[in-house]
Amino acid sequence: MSCTFCRILRGEIQAYVILEDEISIAFLDHRPLFPGHCLLVPRDHYETLMDLPPDMVGPLFQNARLLAQAMEVGLGAEGSFVAINNRVSQSVPHLHIHVVPRRKGDGLRGFFWPRHRYASETEMMEVAGKLRQAIACLRQEV
Repeated sequence: MSCTFCRILRGEIQAYVILEDEISIAFLDHRPLFPGHCLLVPRDHYETLMDLPPDMVGPLFQNARLLAQAMEVGLGAEGSFVAINNRVSQSVPHLHIHVVPRRKGDGLRGFFWPRHRYASETEMMEVAGKLRQAIACLRQEV
């Protein structure tokens, strides 16, 4: 496989590993938003969060939580930003969680993209209805 993260997991590409266990590995991002920005990836290749087996969600996010705590304790961060891209803006097609140390006044303003208001409350209600319907259908599939 030519996946960059799988190559890191196999030791073919150097990475500054911060945490590793039987299900995941975390390493420093080579293009960090701030020093300490880590990527947490599952050892098995899953492209998106939806591909991750349900029994791995908890353990993976426990490691994300541990990394977020380490940013505060080890780096003196005031908080953290934890994010996942699924397909869009996913530079490597291997599920990865960004865990970024944050400080007040660090220059990041909420999300990294412009926000858009709903045109009306009717539009908001329509979108909410579509999402509720999708959730009901997806719950039936399980």
